[in-house]
Amino acid sequence: MKFCAACHQDLPKDKFSKKQWKLGAECQRRCTSCVHNNREVVQSPPAINNESDNNHTGTVSLFDSMSIIDNNILPLSDEELFKQPPRLEDCPICFLCMPVLGSGHTYQECCGKVICSGCMYAHEELTVDQLCPFCRAPAPDTDKELIEGYKKRVELNDAVAIYNMGSFYAHGQYGLPQNMAKALKLWHKAGELGHAKSYHNIGNTYLNSTVVEKDMKKARYYWGLAAIRGDVMARHNLGVSEESSGNMDRALKHFMIAAMGGQSDSLSAVKEMFMDGHATKDDYATALRYHQAYLDEIRSDQRDKAAADDENCKYLLD
Repeated sequence: MKFCAACHQDLPKDKFSKKQWKLGAECQRRCTSCVHNNREVVQSPPAINNESDNNHTGTVSLFDSMSIIDNNILPLSDEELFKQPPRLEDCPICFLCMPVLGSGHTYQECCGKVICSGCMYAHEELTVDQLCPFCRAPAPDTDKELIEGYKKRVELNDAVAIYNMGSFYAHGQYGLPQNMAKALKLWHKAGELGHAKSYHNIGNTYLNSTVVEKDMKKARYYWGLAAIRGDVMARHNLGVSEESSGNMDRALKHFMIAAMGGQSDSLSAVKEMFMDGHATKDDYATALRYHQAYLDEIRSDQRDKAAADDENCKYLLD
């Protein structure tokens, strides 16, 4: 691990070019992402006071440093923004396409695998041993054991574990204090490691949170980073933003990509744009066809049974 002097994160070797990795002075080293986005080296942010862990008010130092970093952001190119995004990895047990809806899959901190709701449900129906359906490790008995398991995965730079830990801090879950400073720091790190929803959450923070100043430019930037990595919710938000600004062509592009990736609201938006004359009949037919293809890919009897039995196993967007 080495420190990036632009985004202020400790990152593994594969996140730096050979030239940057060999730099002896930490004050000049930049990771590949920062070099690509022309983020300049900035003064290291002040450390977070650990005494602030017991509440969410001790966040000013991190948010100030985030502002320094975020002021260096550059607009994302259309080539990046509108290229076909990656899809989620398939379930490692049934090998079906993973649903984009969060309740459609579960992360196992024991082995770092994301398992679909159908396979989790089937495993729980067939066994009473409470073992992981992939690695057979026992489930944690306490919040402390759960967090210890997550910490081990965080040390391995597991992006999903880092994202989830950020969410735990954001909501004050599993015995952790609510601390948005730590949440945002962890989401930034997970995003750099490729986790799309982390950037989506940062964008939402700039849109809705009362702990940072509302900034639509930054919200759209982070939604863009999330969309590029395959987050269809962030992609839909970009479409709504472009539509509200009167940029109908760009809005349609975002809605089309999101609808093809399973976002039902985006499919409805394409339909409305067709009805209003901002999209063609072929546009709507294409979005409808690809959206249905996505649904066909993720449907299974096991997943349907899980969703019917438990609302928390829902895997289809309304």
